[in-house]
Amino acid sequence: MKRIATNLLLSVGVSTTGFALAQPQQSSQPHAHHHASAESLQSDISPEAIAAMDVVERFNDALGSGDLETVEALLAPDVLVLESGGAERSREEYLGHHAASDAEFLQGVHRQVLRKRARAAGGLAWVGSESELHTQREGKPLTVLSTETMVLRQMPEGWRIVHIHWSSQTKR
Repeated sequence: MKRIATNLLLSVGVSTTGFALAQPQQSSQPHAHHHASAESLQSDISPEAIAAMDVVERFNDALGSGDLETVEALLAPDVLVLESGGAERSREEYLGHHAASDAEFLQGVHRQVLRKRARAAGGLAWVGSESELHTQREGKPLTVLSTETMVLRQMPEGWRIVHIHWSSQTKR
């Protein structure tokens, strides 16, 4: 996400400080930034993937609220995070490099999930989503289109995230 934030900032011509100082539009409801209204959300979730999707939602809620302990608990030790051409190859590497800045960035964003799809078979599941990220830059609204794919593996402690891929672009 930090690289998303950096790339977004570069593509719209602002600095990281510009986002930190922006006054984002926020919902008064806790975690409302992670869910779209029932009218606009399109979902296609197989029954086998519901528990895995719940883990992804808990991860996104935790990251968005800065709860890095929960983020850590939901990531497999060997998670692979791909974003903007870069890679973090373990939970330790992600937590040590970008997790805190991703959390900080997301706290200033209203995330509206538009579509979700999830499937599971055997001990693996995948969850894909398309979202709009709403924030402000220099007092003006900024909308970013974001896609997210997570792959999860069933482990003794439950579903854990083994792969994340984030991609985004400024909405024109």
